[in-house]
Amino acid sequence: MSVRTQSSEQPAEAVHRAGFACFVGRPNAGKSTLTNALVGQKVAITANQPQTTRHTVRGIVHRPEAQLILVDTPGLHKPRTLLGERLNDVVRTTWAEVDVIGFCLPANEKIGPGDRFIAKELAGIKKSPKVAIVTKTDLVDSKTLAEQLIAIDQLGKELGIEWAEIVPVSAVGAKQVDLLADLLIPLLPEGPALYPEGDLTDEPEQVMIAELIREAALEGVRDELPHSIAVVVEEMLPREDRPADRPLLDIHANVYIERPSQKGIIIGPKGKRLKEVGIKSRKQIEALLGTPVFLDLHVKVAKDWQRDPKQLRKLGF
Repeated sequence: MSVRTQSSEQPAEAVHRAGFACFVGRPNAGKSTLTNALVGQKVAITANQPQTTRHTVRGIVHRPEAQLILVDTPGLHKPRTLLGERLNDVVRTTWAEVDVIGFCLPANEKIGPGDRFIAKELAGIKKSPKVAIVTKTDLVDSKTLAEQLIAIDQLGKELGIEWAEIVPVSAVGAKQVDLLADLLIPLLPEGPALYPEGDLTDEPEQVMIAELIREAALEGVRDELPHSIAVVVEEMLPREDRPADRPLLDIHANVYIERPSQKGIIIGPKGKRLKEVGIKSRKQIEALLGTPVFLDLHVKVAKDWQRDPKQLRKLGF
């Protein structure tokens, strides 16, 4: 078993590589946080409850010798709704198309049935090399980490998965994140850059804005409605009659929930919660777009949207 803890010298060769990697793992295994740490800017939404990533968010890591494009898929899980089934299909399709798969397993939780479920699926995908990434290493001592590394090695042997690498990282503590990129890059095919230098993601801006609003709306209502929130940006227009040096962008967005009873949770007493959601997401949207924003939020009920194909389509799934 080779566990990588520091970078070995790369041979000097002028070959450029570019390709796609995706991080898989059960919900809340640290995939989005890792994507953000690698790209160095917030592109995938992170929240402390599972199943927050619904869209394939691509983060792009630019290096002089390579371009690593990260595809962030929803966590694979046993589906209970039509939305769940669609998300799982998205995951499998993605896995089959990428150049390398990083399997994220948190250092602070023993390997469980959810991890095995994913590992079995991975074992069936033959062509993509697989890297085991032990996340959240800042939360454990070295003995626990060593036990987890051995358990992951064992899991691979048991299911016939040959790990290309086993890498412990802490995205929060920025430990070994660059090393992970160093190890993923040689597994990519040779080829020119696929995206322009400055790009960090190819998500359309409206989708990213909707995700930032959804992340802010999820905060503090973790248990009550984790999956019941969808956000749609209805329109984005520059405010008319503004001087060129003081532009303002008007953004109108709807926050959809499944039941009228959830409305009060999102809006909060005297509208306080919705106001906080607006302030928090507006700051992040302004940072993303680099322009002042007026954000207009409305909460609407889309009855049982997770189970209704027509509504799923309307909300972009």
